[in-house]
Amino acid sequence: MAVRGHGFHPTALRQYDIRGVVGDTLTTTDALALGRTLGSIAVTSGGRVAVVGYDGRHSSPLLEEELSRGLASCGLFVLRIGLCPTPMVYFASRILKAAVGVMVTGSHNPPEYNGFKMVLGNKPFYGENIQRLGDHAARGAWIKGQGGVVGVSAADAYVARLLKDYQPRAGLRVAWDPGNGAAGEVLVRLLHRLPGEHVLINERIDGSFPSHHPDPTVEANLEQLKDLVLKEKCDIGIAFDGDGDRIGVVDSKARPIWGDQLLAILAREVLQQRPGATVIADVKASQSLFDEIRRLGGAPEMCATGHSIIKTRMAETDAPLAGEMSGHIFMADRYYGYDDALYVAVRLLNYIVRSGRSAADLRDELPETVNTPEIRVEVDDSEKFAIIARVTEAVSALNLDVNSMDGVRVNEAGGWWLIRASNTQNCLVVRCEAPDMATLGQLKDRVRAVLSDAGVPDALI
Repeated sequence: MAVRGHGFHPTALRQYDIRGVVGDTLTTTDALALGRTLGSIAVTSGGRVAVVGYDGRHSSPLLEEELSRGLASCGLFVLRIGLCPTPMVYFASRILKAAVGVMVTGSHNPPEYNGFKMVLGNKPFYGENIQRLGDHAARGAWIKGQGGVVGVSAADAYVARLLKDYQPRAGLRVAWDPGNGAAGEVLVRLLHRLPGEHVLINERIDGSFPSHHPDPTVEANLEQLKDLVLKEKCDIGIAFDGDGDRIGVVDSKARPIWGDQLLAILAREVLQQRPGATVIADVKASQSLFDEIRRLGGAPEMCATGHSIIKTRMAETDAPLAGEMSGHIFMADRYYGYDDALYVAVRLLNYIVRSGRSAADLRDELPETVNTPEIRVEVDDSEKFAIIARVTEAVSALNLDVNSMDGVRVNEAGGWWLIRASNTQNCLVVRCEAPDMATLGQLKDRVRAVLSDAGVPDALI
């Protein structure tokens, strides 16, 4: 009798995770099959323990239950740590030396989405490994064993570790907005013990995200935080995304401190302790960041966007710090090298207090830039990589200085512009930077023309 395997929806197997629309491209059957498949891979390598957590989306508990059942069916002992931010799953997996760690989360996607972020042997599980997992599931070659499932608490240990690297006795007046996301409950525990005065909004976990969309890279989603900072006369405001692995920051004047600016600020402390160390940033980061890292005595390195890609590259280069414009910040300096927005918040506050300068002062000390934010151009999910292929072909005929490690980043007219396909959303990501506003307008015109030629007319750039 032939073994009956499982086929995932082709759009669900992404570059960095498995993700889809619940009830359409992602189901509880997928969760069970993922558990069986990932569990079989882990057991074959001698694994015994899995750690599983889930975010606050309404679909997450049932997906987590089926995932855990699938993992246990392979003979793994599954430790269910419950509703939590993604970095708490990474933390528990590492501390417990688990063979597998899985977070059920839709991250910053709309409420109808959900998915799974995975680590195997405490290393990112992404790219070709996810595609091979799909092939494995289709064959249905699942191991059967006598495992078990138990609920455990990791929150106290996680909060204690977050606090370990906060050194001053004093603190700041801080506004916090976890955006009704999965970090809310842990954040409340943290703030009870973190020095300073803390003003908290949207801490109640609600998968419908009633206050605003949980993506702190979109400035509109920071409006509540900005208002709170000004109203309460806070020194700084800090926001998190839906699963707590990305950070957004505003200063006391309610001005955003974007991901590349935040990385430049954090690099000051890290490079004082690790002179000459590599600091990694993604292709969306400002050229001024790479120049600043070099000025601080570090070795800047540009990398393709993607949290799994960057974590892997950090391990290869022994980089103590890395980050993305999207607010994924990775610290291996005194920490574990994965993206943990709560830990980054603690380290940022620690540095600000010890430096004796305000967040606004630190922002003002950075070089002035003329650039756009991340601009997202919505396209059909099945077409975005084909569009990038057409863009790459068109740009190659222009005899320009092109970096094609992730989409195309083109150096032109003393600035640069970028077009890449998002691996997590149905859009292209565009960014431009120039020495002045007139040149920025020229680069935006160039991007519009290139996109139009590639089949994306009238893009709002």
